[in-house]
Amino acid sequence: MLKTYEIVQSDIEEIENEFKDIKSISDFDSLIVEKENIENELRKNQDYEVVSSLLKRKSEIEKKINSFTEIQRDIDDLKALFDIWREQGDEEAYKELEKTILAVKKKLRKLKVETFLSDEYDKENAILEITPGAGGTESMDWAEMLMRMYIRWANSSGFEVKIIDKMPGEQAGIKSATILIEGKYAYGYLKGESGIHRLVRISPFDANRRRHTSFAAVTVYPEFSEEVKINIDPKDLVIETFRASGPGGQHVNKTDSAVRIKHIPTGIVVTCQSERSQYRNKQIALRILQARLYELEKKKKEQERENLVEKKDISWGNQIRSYILHPYKLVKDHRTGYETPLAEKVLEGEIDDFIEEYLKFISKNKGQKSGKNAISHQGITNSE
Repeated sequence: MLKTYEIVQSDIEEIENEFKDIKSISDFDSLIVEKENIENELRKNQDYEVVSSLLKRKSEIEKKINSFTEIQRDIDDLKALFDIWREQGDEEAYKELEKTILAVKKKLRKLKVETFLSDEYDKENAILEITPGAGGTESMDWAEMLMRMYIRWANSSGFEVKIIDKMPGEQAGIKSATILIEGKYAYGYLKGESGIHRLVRISPFDANRRRHTSFAAVTVYPEFSEEVKINIDPKDLVIETFRASGPGGQHVNKTDSAVRIKHIPTGIVVTCQSERSQYRNKQIALRILQARLYELEKKKKEQERENLVEKKDISWGNQIRSYILHPYKLVKDHRTGYETPLAEKVLEGEIDDFIEEYLKFISKNKGQKSGKNAISHQGITNSE
């Protein structure tokens, strides 16, 4: 069914207004000025490290500017298509217009989300660790459902996925899994998925068809690029090799290609068996260890700042999100309040709305904290 001219025109105006808002939030004009300043500095500076840093920043800015330029061009094309459809009134022109509207909305949404991704490591690849809570097969099956959800989201979002380590459960599900999701902003998109996820459903493993509640923990780390250095003393490492038990064929099972690394001071253990090469597995395991040590240090600092001393259990009351499949269907994020009844679609990997709402939530909280800190500081100054 064809929409009216007024409805389609309203859709285009909505896209244009949202684009203006994003441009304003991103401070687009300041990006142009910064690019010009960098170009001026590059003409004067001869220092290799300074020039390398400036070129990297210039490349980042140019990519952002190009994204805005591309969407502006798409909006101009939309207006032209709308005029053609209004003049000709044929169905083919309408189909092309609707197709373009959807494509522009998708680009605009991606650009909008990325305006919130400004933390230090948001651009890095993401490492996901999934661990079932208490509950045996139920929780292990739930952990595997989460793993599948994230893999499907990553694939549909254009990211590369690599299963670094996976330990199957005895009957079903997984005892643990480590996944590497590669692509720009992978960590920024997924960092809000860290936490405890709760599932309520009629158990497929219960002959009496009773309702069960299961828990699983998801932890997300950034995978550091070679430019980021996390110092690890080789004396603090115990490195073991063993035969891989995962997929990969006979070659994998007949050689000691899998690698396990233990960091003695923290007790952190990392395993990788995704590659046929022992060397490659060792390199990947070291990168994951770097990420976990960074996350550990980050949490220590957060606990000191917030005076948080308790470690949350993988159990009731600590969940960040609930997935309810019975007696009704609902997925709800307990931090942002965002919810949807489309539980099956979420479990099929459609989690973009949850990601976007969380990024808006933390962006808003950062602003509130900055305001509170300023007020607090002002109060101290006045009292003095």
